[in-house]
Amino acid sequence: MARIERVVEKIEKLGKKQNLGALVKMKDDPDDEVRVAVAQALGQIQSYDAGMQLIPLLRDSSPLVRAAAAEAVGEINAKHCEEYVKKLAYADSDPSVRQTAREALEKIRTRVI
Repeated sequence: MARIERVVEKIEKLGKKQNLGALVKMKDDPDDEVRVAVAQALGQIQSYDAGMQLIPLLRDSSPLVRAAAAEAVGEINAKHCEEYVKKLAYADSDPSVRQTAREALEKIRTRVI
């Protein structure tokens, strides 16, 4: 099993365990695939802090990471990230990021708690 696959598997387990502290340590990994996995795992943690940790990923250089972070924001209904997602939805250079961000905005705006 390659390094990236092992790391991604570990990240998935950390997300299921709601281990925010361990995930935060991995969000600056140089590999896009790892940062995507971190964003997805953060999308399993319904907390203000998880949303705050997604903000730098919403500004990542990789479109895959930005899209995963936007989707995660929608999953956890992180209203405090709405302006960041709105910027992606209407101004990102990647069309798939714009689409994913629009879907996340729709979730944030229509979710009833």
